[in-house]
Amino acid sequence: MYTYADCTVICGNLEYADDQRDVVLNPRLIVEVLSPSTEAYDRGKKFEAYRTVTSLREYLLVHQDRPHVEHYSRQEDGSWLLREASGLEGLVQIGRMNIRIELAELYANVLKS
Repeated sequence: MYTYADCTVICGNLEYADDQRDVVLNPRLIVEVLSPSTEAYDRGKKFEAYRTVTSLREYLLVHQDRPHVEHYSRQEDGSWLLREASGLEGLVQIGRMNIRIELAELYANVLKS
């Protein structure tokens, strides 16, 4: 099963499924933006499929209707740890990739009143 993420980060050389070069096999970080029509799929079957990708270490679910990000991180034993960031003061930190995302910046042009 192939799916397309809203955003993908690859570290190192790209590995493709075939000569069409439209399916990457080695994502390190995948980001999905949740919408009412995709939320159940992104949390369920899609994340279940993503967890079979051995290179995947981080999975972010970004809510589109409020400043809230769910950060799943694969642990050394293969389990997944959930950390959440909420509100415009929230912060997502992915230490092993040296990534820092301030929710105020992420949502700056989204939550206009």
